[in-house]
Amino acid sequence: MSNKIIKVSQLSKTYKGGVEAVKNISFNVKEGEFFAFLGPNGAGKSTTIKMLTTLTRPTSGEVEIAGYDLLRQPDKIRLKIGVALQNTAIDPTLTGRELIRLQGRLFGFSKAESNNRANELVELVGLTEDADRACGKYSGGMQRRLDLAITLVHRPKVLFLDEPTVGLDPASRIDLWEEIKKLNREYGTTIFLTTQYLEEADQVADRVGIIKNGEIVALENPQSLKNSLALDKIQMSFSSMEEKEKAKLAVIKIAPNLESVETMIKVYVQKSQKVLPEIIRILAEAYVFPEDISISSPTLDDVFLQVIRNKNN
Repeated sequence: MSNKIIKVSQLSKTYKGGVEAVKNISFNVKEGEFFAFLGPNGAGKSTTIKMLTTLTRPTSGEVEIAGYDLLRQPDKIRLKIGVALQNTAIDPTLTGRELIRLQGRLFGFSKAESNNRANELVELVGLTEDADRACGKYSGGMQRRLDLAITLVHRPKVLFLDEPTVGLDPASRIDLWEEIKKLNREYGTTIFLTTQYLEEADQVADRVGIIKNGEIVALENPQSLKNSLALDKIQMSFSSMEEKEKAKLAVIKIAPNLESVETMIKVYVQKSQKVLPEIIRILAEAYVFPEDISISSPTLDDVFLQVIRNKNN
């Protein structure tokens, strides 16, 4: 078998009424890779995930996962993948250990095998001390970690994570990421991630795919994507919305590639050290003075915004 554990070729999904959610996308994911799949709401991201995890049937195209054909061998694929969706489906009356054991039995494990696997997994996701408490008493972060453990019972080769840290507090997000990174680094599990926290994808992903209007518009490692932007970011904050709007009208004359958020302006330019003095001069002429100015290299957030706002894509 090739080292490409996911192969997607000309994959499409058209719903009733002719709505094309996904349009002939093609990409591969290598075995052991940490792949982040990003896109704005309505871009086709969730539809793609549903097709790859056998939850909805493609209109056309070919998909192979772990050597099995999506249309002809979906049952084989389900034995090779784990899927953790945004909303956990956990019975609040059962304990964490009981739920993991139950999942093992559903996969055909013996009672002893299910017990052993439950013991391994509660330790892996850091729930040993709480494994025999009812899940209804778990915090949101603990429930996410339990859900992760349940998806790992059958030792999947590919783990699909759909917005795994939405709604978690910062500490719980950090804890969950440590478990996910351990799966990838120590066990070689291929991770297919969707997330709205782009700084997370920037830190953990080997490669990033960005989908817009049902089409793949970027596919590269995070650093290459940031390098391709080839722009510095000048960020300026102002004392009020009124000051920000005055500054925006002045700056846009010499730096049209900008965005504004609340009382802040972000300007994307080449050779920021040369452009910044000109920006300061034109602001002074408009009697607008920023409270703070900073210059930084592009982040994955910046790349994402530039890609999805590019009308040529």
